[in-house]
Amino acid sequence: MDHRRAQQQQQGAAAPEPEETTMEVDSLPLETRCPPFPLRQYKGFWIPELTLRRGVPGFRSRFTPRPTDIILASFPKSGTTWLKALAFATLRRAAHPPSFADHPLRRANPHDIVRFVETDFARAESADELGDDLEALPSPRLLATHLPHSLLPQRVRAMCKIVSVSREPKDALVSWWNFVRKAAPAFGGDAAAFTFEEAFDLFCDGRCVYGPAWMYTLDYSEAGRRRPGNVLFLRYEKMLLQPRDELKRLAEFMECGFSVKEEQRGVVDDVVELCSFDKLKNMEVNRNGTGKGKLPVENADFFRKGVAGDWRNHMTPEMAQRLDKIVQDALQGSGFSFNDDSA
Repeated sequence: MDHRRAQQQQQGAAAPEPEETTMEVDSLPLETRCPPFPLRQYKGFWIPELTLRRGVPGFRSRFTPRPTDIILASFPKSGTTWLKALAFATLRRAAHPPSFADHPLRRANPHDIVRFVETDFARAESADELGDDLEALPSPRLLATHLPHSLLPQRVRAMCKIVSVSREPKDALVSWWNFVRKAAPAFGGDAAAFTFEEAFDLFCDGRCVYGPAWMYTLDYSEAGRRRPGNVLFLRYEKMLLQPRDELKRLAEFMECGFSVKEEQRGVVDDVVELCSFDKLKNMEVNRNGTGKGKLPVENADFFRKGVAGDWRNHMTPEMAQRLDKIVQDALQGSGFSFNDDSA
């Protein structure tokens, strides 16, 4: 899919036209080679079939957005867990100081604290009951999504604050492949024989969960450029290099910026430390627990290395060059590059 087509899709998605709350999923292109579940191509992206059948319709019809809502958006395995932890610890620091021994993040996995809206709707026994549960949450609500920006409900795009985190595609692929092989049984699948070469070829074709990864990222990057007050675009690699600065950007965007006194007391450093990869990975709940949400994935499966550049341990130079060329060609003329850290 080229950049112009992506722009056309985004422009069309922004038009004030009625949204689909039901769709003919069976008529959409099908991909079954990508574990752990079948995907359907919808408006340029490969979306889990169950998400299209129940998740997206439920999100559109039973979720009532509020101006105070904060939606965390990410391509899978691109810093999702870390962003959830950082956003929660920052937004709720008055009620739960990050230095407290009984902080919620010490007792629960970030995915149990910040729920995926479309995933919950996809697997809920009753969309109406889930809608009521979400409505009962106090403001400001902190929620998450893996949906591309152009597929979010129009009212969410217009009303809510959205924080997106992106990751270099080669690293996102490696992290996704490792996660899928471990977590597939929780989704009722088996990926033990899913080779990296198979994953690589599918990823290059954009045939992965919520792929193509580069068009997904461009979707949010352009939304952030169009509406910087509504969409904050973060880069995983920059967060690794400058965690304090990026955390302060996040806090300001969520309208809960750190005061001078808080900085002097070390609150920013406390949040960074609490949410650091090593700290989260080694908490008892994340070493031995199982998710309590709609997806009973082992908590340990969400933590592997938390670094940039691990793709070098999995790809040949030729593979890296091939994927880089695909991404470069797809993004040509867009003004966006994964190598540009100015965002």
